[in-house]
Amino acid sequence: MRLATIRTPEGTRVVRIDGDRATEVPGVADVGELLATIGVAGAADATGPEHATADLDYAPLVTRPGKIVCVGLNYRAHIIETKRDFPEHPTLFSKFADCVIGAEDDIVVAVEDTADIDWEGELVIVIGREVRRARGADAEAAIAGYSAANDISMRDWQYRTTQWDQGKFWEASTPVGPVLATPEEIPFQARITTSVNGEVKQEGEIHDLVFGPAALVEYVSTIITLRPGDLILTGTPGGVGHVKSPPEFMAPGDTVTVSIDGIGTLTNRLVAG
Repeated sequence: MRLATIRTPEGTRVVRIDGDRATEVPGVADVGELLATIGVAGAADATGPEHATADLDYAPLVTRPGKIVCVGLNYRAHIIETKRDFPEHPTLFSKFADCVIGAEDDIVVAVEDTADIDWEGELVIVIGREVRRARGADAEAAIAGYSAANDISMRDWQYRTTQWDQGKFWEASTPVGPVLATPEEIPFQARITTSVNGEVKQEGEIHDLVFGPAALVEYVSTIITLRPGDLILTGTPGGVGHVKSPPEFMAPGDTVTVSIDGIGTLTNRLVAG
């Protein structure tokens, strides 16, 4: 099943997407609320107003996630290109609800504040049930599905100190969507691709992860309770801009696209603000 949060004149709504049609799920305003109430199963037979998928205005998948936990250095190819050692444990940092935007929204950046703007296409775990210290099958069952994100990173701020967060949680800089795809929608060898102005910058398979989805749910839920609608960004493949020689960064006017098999595409334009 594929679910999305869309904008309508009446406010945000959840839709179930079936081919070129999208059916509203009554009574829930975003996918986070749906997961906390009726769950994915409750959307299977829901009936409501219909929309053409080509006309959808995607809001952030979860409009106000309680937690956004991010994982750094989690694809083997990315670890190798950064010349780091393979980690014994996941490297975690956080974002906030004010970071997220929709799948086709502009990324507005004040160029006087930051210049080294980098791309990071990522697979997102969407939590579907409350868990603490989940293990094995319980961790797997806590995953409602997957989405895509672009962890836009301000490298000139990220590396000011040994703590990365200040380069990662810029306001309205992290597209998430376009859909939640339940696990059976994701091909085993699903690929993730990031392009800038049509030029491919990143390509990888989601199974190149050092720490897979269930392992991340186990690890994070040991630290803090995970709840429906929480997001875990699982890391980025090789091909980020700041490790290239010379480094490559984005600028206003550029368009960045992240695609994941089974999930879909984020396409966002950088705009000077």
